[in-house]
Amino acid sequence: MRAYPEVYRDDVVESQGKLFDYVAQSFPGKSTEDFITAYMASKTRKSIDEAQAYVNTMDASELWKYFTETEGYQLKDGRALEGFMPDWIGEFYAYYQWFYGIPSAKVIDQVPLDFLEKAYFGLHDLDLELAVRKVGEE
Repeated sequence: MRAYPEVYRDDVVESQGKLFDYVAQSFPGKSTEDFITAYMASKTRKSIDEAQAYVNTMDASELWKYFTETEGYQLKDGRALEGFMPDWIGEFYAYYQWFYGIPSAKVIDQVPLDFLEKAYFGLHDLDLELAVRKVGEE
């Protein structure tokens, strides 16, 4: 069983990719990794898991504002992920979570961020569902 209705999937995948990219591009001296870890375990992301239409239909900038206000999150100093990697990681995690029907907070435990960063170069050119299946079968 999928995490939420398929009708939301493409929007969630796209907006999460754009959100991760937005954070990386907008805050180059801040840790994208810390943000991703906090976001995936957040109440905001749990609302998306639960198909709450209000949150599921937000674009990246609305989601960033909502997340920082709702969670009281502040970016930590560190390295921003570069290139297309943050967008792809956001899309991957969103699709993986939907495809396997698991809570977002568990996705990052099943597929650690450092693994995904290393695997990016071998996976990012694949169809997203194929990449998710390959990682999920390991």
